[in-house]
Amino acid sequence: MKKVVLLLIFQFSLLSLNAQELAVLKYKGGGDWYSNPTALSNLIAYCNSNINTKINAKPETVEVGSIDIFQYPFLHMTGHGNVFFSEADAENLRNYLLSGGFLHIDDNYGMEPYITKELKKVFPDKDLIELPGNYPIFSIAYPFPNGLPKIHEHDGKSPQAFGIFDENRLVLLFTYESDLGDGWEDPEVHNDPADVREKALKMGANIVKYAFEN
Repeated sequence: MKKVVLLLIFQFSLLSLNAQELAVLKYKGGGDWYSNPTALSNLIAYCNSNINTKINAKPETVEVGSIDIFQYPFLHMTGHGNVFFSEADAENLRNYLLSGGFLHIDDNYGMEPYITKELKKVFPDKDLIELPGNYPIFSIAYPFPNGLPKIHEHDGKSPQAFGIFDENRLVLLFTYESDLGDGWEDPEVHNDPADVREKALKMGANIVKYAFEN
């Protein structure tokens, strides 16, 4: 089994050099991993139209413990509630991230206490580090001089972006108190003004471009 995993990691490191595919990460614990069902497809369409990506228009869904995650250089994870990673899930996700993968976790409100706990299973010796407003992910395609934008209001808190790094490479981005995914959804879902949706999509495009180029 270990040889199979190592082979997958090697193949992934080669394929991901040119691959441009996104997938939604399905996890255990009862949290609604399936929330914001129109978000990722809208973000993909925006990226393909505005930053010259050629991503498959329909994002796939992959389970965190499956070897299928190695087919996708970019994984997106969201939800409101509980998250649980088994030890096998955590090991699989760790191997994926250390071999070149990227995970964006967007807290859809209420996810933070659960995901921060589970990430310690993935990286026991690494902490989430807040990204400063001048970090390149905030300007790689569209400028956000103040860092992560606020899309939906919940508790009156400022939006924050946190990262986990492996040898100076950002392998995981956790966006908190912003709700980017709500801004990516179809306009009638949340009735957001056009400028708010545009802001969310531009920040999403920054994340995609950064992940594919770093």
